[in-house]
Amino acid sequence: MLKKSLISLTIVLVLAGAAFAQKVYTPGKGSAERTAILNALRAPVEKDLKQKISFNIEHFNVQGIWAFISGDPQSASGGRPNYRNTRYWEAVNADMFDNNFFAVLKKTGGKWKVVTYAIGCTDVCYADWWRRYKAPKAIFPYTE
Repeated sequence: MLKKSLISLTIVLVLAGAAFAQKVYTPGKGSAERTAILNALRAPVEKDLKQKISFNIEHFNVQGIWAFISGDPQSASGGRPNYRNTRYWEAVNADMFDNNFFAVLKKTGGKWKVVTYAIGCTDVCYADWWRRYKAPKAIFPYTE
């Protein structure tokens, strides 16, 4: 009986260790995973900014079912988006806006879904997201 318990405990510990040992990586450009993650983010961002958007990526970190992405949103022509008819316009005019984005996504039911995102942060708005959304700390470039 003790032998079976020890074997069971060993198996559980090995499996738990494997889950924690997942490495942070960046999906390759053009990969299906990268495309799926960016497309999942693109839909709400384009709706929010009321225009077609591409992403100039600074950080793209994936670990297991979690992803963190940051960078600059760009218009279809590659420049800064036009924020005039968006909820960000007042902040842009007040010089309280940086042209950036930060996002956390989670793979659920085989599909990437946006957990949260922020546009125009003038500070490290994602510093506590690991705790707030129970995401792995390792995917973030900075945490509190």
